[in-house]
Amino acid sequence: QVQLVESGGGLVQAGGSLRLSCAASGSIFRIGSMGWYRQAPGKQRELVATIGSGGSKNYADSVKGRFTISRDNAKNTVYLEMSSLKPEDTAVYYCKADGFSGSDYFLSWGQGTPVTVSS
Repeated sequence: QVQLVESGGGLVQAGGSLRLSCAASGSIFRIGSMGWYRQAPGKQRELVATIGSGGSKNYADSVKGRFTISRDNAKNTVYLEMSSLKPEDTAVYYCKADGFSGSDYFLSWGQGTPVTVSS
């Protein structure tokens, strides 16, 4: 079983910055893709950014140029640097990762960390 624990959320003023972290732990053989998703009140969960095991990155159009995803494979950790934050970025941010635990494929979600951007 692989667990993901996010940290770094909080309250920030519009235009400010936050850094989210997500650490994976457990019986991990290899992690493939890692990513961040968010869910605002009354809305569906949406992709924010993903990063492959080789470092390839994908961003939602709404965050391009403002958010940066990165990972530290030695620490099984993915980061999301968020800058120029807007009130519409307010949401619970979830980390997702997939890979192999031994020979078994896993796909895990974190519990979420809230981000609130005040205007």
